[in-house]
Amino acid sequence: MSEPTSEAFVVEDEQTDLRLDALLVARYPQHSRAAIQRSIAAGHVQVDGRQRKSSYRVSPGEAIAVAQFEVARPGPEPEEIPLSILYEDDDLIVVDKPAGMIVHPAKGHWAGTLASALAFRFQSLSGVGGPTRPGIVHRLDRETSGVIVVAKHDRAHHALADQFKSRTVEKTYWALVVGRPDRDEDLIDRPIGAHPHYRERMAVRADHSTSRPAQTRMRVVERFAKTALIAATPLTGRTHQIRVHLASVGSPVLCDKLYGGRSQITRGELWPDAQGDPAELILQRQALHAQQLQIDQPTTGERLSFSAPLPSDLAHTIRYLRQTEDCLD
Repeated sequence: MSEPTSEAFVVEDEQTDLRLDALLVARYPQHSRAAIQRSIAAGHVQVDGRQRKSSYRVSPGEAIAVAQFEVARPGPEPEEIPLSILYEDDDLIVVDKPAGMIVHPAKGHWAGTLASALAFRFQSLSGVGGPTRPGIVHRLDRETSGVIVVAKHDRAHHALADQFKSRTVEKTYWALVVGRPDRDEDLIDRPIGAHPHYRERMAVRADHSTSRPAQTRMRVVERFAKTALIAATPLTGRTHQIRVHLASVGSPVLCDKLYGGRSQITRGELWPDAQGDPAELILQRQALHAQQLQIDQPTTGERLSFSAPLPSDLAHTIRYLRQTEDCLD
C-alpha cells in the first residue's frame, strides 16, 4: 500500500553528504525510516532522474523527486487460533509452535500466523520488533515445530534479545536426517553466507562478504536403517544454520526440500519391503523440532528451561522407523 506524495525539492548546502534515507526522514517525520527505505527500494524516489539506494550520499543542487511513500504496514489481524502455551509470567510467554505456522506476517502470508494468534490471546506484547512482529524475539522456520519465546513488553524483549546476542540462550533441536552419520558426536564449524545462485537459500561459504562464522554441535540419539535421529545445538544463530550444516556433512534433514531436494517421503521409500501401502505418505514436512530452550528470566535472572514434546507426525515416523528396525533384526 502507498499514499501519493508527488513532490520534488533540491538538496541544500547544509544537507551535503547526508544519506538519502536520512534526508527524507528529516523532511518527512510522519513516515518511518523503514517505510522510506521501502519506498526508495521500490523506485518511488529519484535523484536527478535516477534511482539510488538508501545509503546514497546526496550533494547540493541535486533534485529529489518523491512519487509516493509506502504506508506503514499494519499489525497482524487478531485471529482465534489455538496455541499450546508451555509457560507464562509477567515478562514472557513460551509457545510450542506447530509445524506449518509462520511466525509473523510477511508478503503473501498475512493470516494464520503466530503473531495473529498472540494478538488475539494477549492484550499487550512488546513493540520492539515493529507492528508486524509484536512480541517476537526470535523465529522458527514455517515447517519447524517447537519452543519459541515471546516478550510481553519492551524491557523483557531487550533483555531476551541481549541473551540471544551474547549466546547465553541454549537451544536443542531434534532432527531426523538422511543417512547414518559415522560419528556419535561432532562439532560442525563452517561459515555460512548467502547462496551464490538461489536467493532463498544459504550455503557453507568462506571468504564472502555475507559469510559469518557458524558452529553447530550434533549428537546421534538413535540410528535406523537409512536415517538417524540427531540432537543439534546451534552455538551461533545463522539463518537456516542447522539445515545448512547437516546438509554440508552429508546428512540433510529428512523432507527438507530446500536443502535435501524433497518435501515428503513414503512408506516404500523408507523401507521398500514394508508391509502395507508403499505409497502411504509417512512425513510431509522437514523433520526438525525445537525441542528445548534455556533462557534467563528477564526480571529475576533465574535460569528457565522449556521442552516441547515431539509432535505426532515426527513421533509416528520414529515409531515406524523402530518397527522396521525390529523387522530387519
